[in-house]
Amino acid sequence: MKGKLKREIYTWASVIIFVLILRAIFVEAFVIPTGSMEKTLLIGDALLVNRFLYGVKIPIPFSTQQIPIIPGRKPRRGEIIVFRYPFENKDFVKRCVAVEQDTVQIIDKILYVNGSKVDEKYVRHGDRVTIRGVLAEGTTYQEKWEKAQLADLIGYQVRDNFGPVVVPRDCVFAMGDNRDNSADSRFWGPLHKRYLKGKPLFVYFSFDPGGEVTSLFEVFKIWQWKSIRLGRIGRVI
Repeated sequence: MKGKLKREIYTWASVIIFVLILRAIFVEAFVIPTGSMEKTLLIGDALLVNRFLYGVKIPIPFSTQQIPIIPGRKPRRGEIIVFRYPFENKDFVKRCVAVEQDTVQIIDKILYVNGSKVDEKYVRHGDRVTIRGVLAEGTTYQEKWEKAQLADLIGYQVRDNFGPVVVPRDCVFAMGDNRDNSADSRFWGPLHKRYLKGKPLFVYFSFDPGGEVTSLFEVFKIWQWKSIRLGRIGRVI
């Protein structure tokens, strides 16, 4: 009897350890909390995220350095990425619109990378108003943006007219597809690769929570769900 109990405990422990390792290295579940990626991704879309693609790294305690365990590639322009928000312990999902050494500029809501207009069929603009903004060349603009101080300096004016700036080394420029309702690299600067968590694979479940999800606890309030979106389940991203 004791031997059988020990075998069962060992089996369950092995399964739990395997799942934890799988989650830490290869895949992770993520639920879209806000509308910053609409209509590409909706609030309540539950994603499986490939954590292996951009490499596996172990953070060094009390520092910004990481120890690479498994090498990965860098994000590419146009890819949807999941990352830890640099200024708070939250996971964000945005689109990588530019990579290191790219020059980024936004003129009247239109994105230009390296001087060329980017064809973005997935982009949504919900506000007909175009904020004039402050377009300026020079080191001050670049420095303030890299230090996440640009929005503090000129406020919401970075939304529709921005740059030009050059994406620093080991960084990407991340933006939400719902451009008029997205807190992204326009506001808080370049995204360093150390914050990358992975790339979404597909939608494995989708529900309408009736509004933005401010915490993981709200996801489990099933009685508040408006509906289950069966048509979105299995959608490849």
